[in-house]
Amino acid sequence: MGDTLDYGFKKKVDGAIDDVEVRVEEALATEGFGILTRIDVAGTLKKKLDVDFREYRILGACNPGLAHQALSQEEDIGLLLPCNVVVYTDDQAGRCTVAILDPVQQLGVSGREDLGPLAEEVRERMERVLERV
Repeated sequence: MGDTLDYGFKKKVDGAIDDVEVRVEEALATEGFGILTRIDVAGTLKKKLDVDFREYRILGACNPGLAHQALSQEEDIGLLLPCNVVVYTDDQAGRCTVAILDPVQQLGVSGREDLGPLAEEVRERMERVLERV
């Protein structure tokens, strides 16, 4: 699939960042996720700090059914939502990195073992998203 981080997984993919972001969004949609938020990190850093930074975008992805299930089990779990996906340009031209926060690690912070099966389901879906990109 890709590289594993202690808190997520990632994959290098060929393509321009706009195209890769579209592919990520399409792959997320196949797993029932939509994008709630988009953060242009490079644009924000330029505007606020006048710093140049590689193209770097944070996408807040949500599957409404799974989010509802989690929120029904623990109202404050919204602090750990949505699922973050980042897309950023690589040092090699024409290549990007796509990284996804591990939902098991993310929801594990709650200490709620009953959320484990839900976190595992989200992880499986996110792994398939990364495979499709």
